[in-house]
Amino acid sequence: MKKLLSLLLTLALLLSGAALAETAQPALTRDLVVLFTSDVHCGVDAGFGYAGLAAVRDAMAQDNYVLLVDNGDSIQGEPIGTMTTGESSIQLMNAVGYDIATIGNHEFDYGMDRFLELTQEASFPYVSANFTHDGELVFDPYVIKEFDGVKVAFVGITTPKTITSSTPAYFQDEAGNFVYGFMQDDSGEALYAGVQSAVDAARAEGAAYVVAMAHLGIEAGCAPWMSTDVIAHTTGIDAMLDGHSHSLLEQEMVKNKDGEDVLLAACGTKLQAIGYLRIATDGTLSTGLYQWNNDVALPDLLGLEGEVKAAVDEAGAALESRLGEVVASTAVDLVINDPETGVRIVRNAETNLGDLCADAYRILSGADMAFVNGGGVRDAIAAGDITLNDILKVHPFGNAMCVVEATGQQILDALEWGAQVVPEENGGFLQVSGLTYEIHTYIPSSCTQDENGMFTGVSGEYRVKNVMVGAEPLDLEKTYTLASHNYMLKNAGDGFTMFQGCTLLQDEVMLDNQVLINYITQTLGGVVGEAYANPYGEGRIVAVPEAPEA
Repeated sequence: MKKLLSLLLTLALLLSGAALAETAQPALTRDLVVLFTSDVHCGVDAGFGYAGLAAVRDAMAQDNYVLLVDNGDSIQGEPIGTMTTGESSIQLMNAVGYDIATIGNHEFDYGMDRFLELTQEASFPYVSANFTHDGELVFDPYVIKEFDGVKVAFVGITTPKTITSSTPAYFQDEAGNFVYGFMQDDSGEALYAGVQSAVDAARAEGAAYVVAMAHLGIEAGCAPWMSTDVIAHTTGIDAMLDGHSHSLLEQEMVKNKDGEDVLLAACGTKLQAIGYLRIATDGTLSTGLYQWNNDVALPDLLGLEGEVKAAVDEAGAALESRLGEVVASTAVDLVINDPETGVRIVRNAETNLGDLCADAYRILSGADMAFVNGGGVRDAIAAGDITLNDILKVHPFGNAMCVVEATGQQILDALEWGAQVVPEENGGFLQVSGLTYEIHTYIPSSCTQDENGMFTGVSGEYRVKNVMVGAEPLDLEKTYTLASHNYMLKNAGDGFTMFQGCTLLQDEVMLDNQVLINYITQTLGGVVGEAYANPYGEGRIVAVPEAPEA
């Protein structure tokens, strides 16, 4: 009997030990370091550069488990993206060895079909818990990576502002109905619920840690979808690695719905920093930034070599060779100078190239009218073939198309401010589409400005008169939709302060050079024709040098 009891006791202890082994949490044998980038915007050889990023990753991998993730807006922002419609960026991300990516608003700048094509070329998965088509998720909401039996989930989140900060038509069907979405509603509850569902599913699948890869931002204009909003209305997220607002956040603590601390970090733009999340073997989490503040990019300063550097160099060489690629043609000379005198006039008078650039903004955005500052139209295009280099020389600054709601009074003030020194030159002189106006140059300008040269008002008679929107006079009380670029509408470039605080309908949806390329190739069928034959334009802007007789 004693022997039997002893055997039963031994067996019970063994079974108890087995049960404990099954329920014990696995532990990492090495730290896991999640390196993250965001808002690279094609800055493949800026800051750390992709070659420097790869070197950091390889160095970290000697003593740690390492993952490399991207939080969106990688494929747009420089000619290398525009000229290859994002393909070079994806190829370089493949070469670097990214493990996961989520979607930024600018991933859609080349159209929905093109973005979906690029995701097929990527050797890494895209994740998003809130990007939908007809109410169904387009991608997996998360992926799980496992190290030493420890499961770590990565949940993707894309800002609902993408609807307005990319081209709205890209998210619509042929009838103009929105079929793609980002769980957007005014309260934010739809987004919070979508994220919570993904987090809960990941936890149910055994994830010991949940990392949110977000393209949300912390700008007030992103509410109620800021990264801090999502954290505050969800539970189960351990750390949120954020993008979109180009912020540099080493480590912020934000309370979640249950009052628990969640780590929040962000790494800026153009590879000025590499963010990291470290999950230590003892289970503690920390975030931080490796920053590069030198004017010279790290690969150039250190003379880095290797496969990634070679890939970046090859992409740059291909870019140079493609500058001469023909993308369209023009039957007429498109000018910024007076063809008779050779004097530049795009900054004080209408030109056909000014008309073309403004039309591109208005037509592609669907706005009532469009402005392009003469100082932003930098070079002419001769009749014949149009190359990519020609387009980039017209718009070299990389400004991005925006649309705002503006009153007729704000429109009039902008025209007055742009015309303040005519017939002299002014970089803020406005080339227009969708309206016509007169500049009565015999009337002295009464525009007022502050000590910084920013518009503050008009103290006397307006020299801009007879503004017509189509066949109707400009209604100063009416609200119109106005297309231009972020430089003017968001940043008060050239002193245009009258648009500050306007409702932003479309936010940096496409680079200016891409706007011009798309208008010529898609709307005009690849040929600028006789509609733009007159170098002095269509009479949209008329100078009146003398007062009409009473």
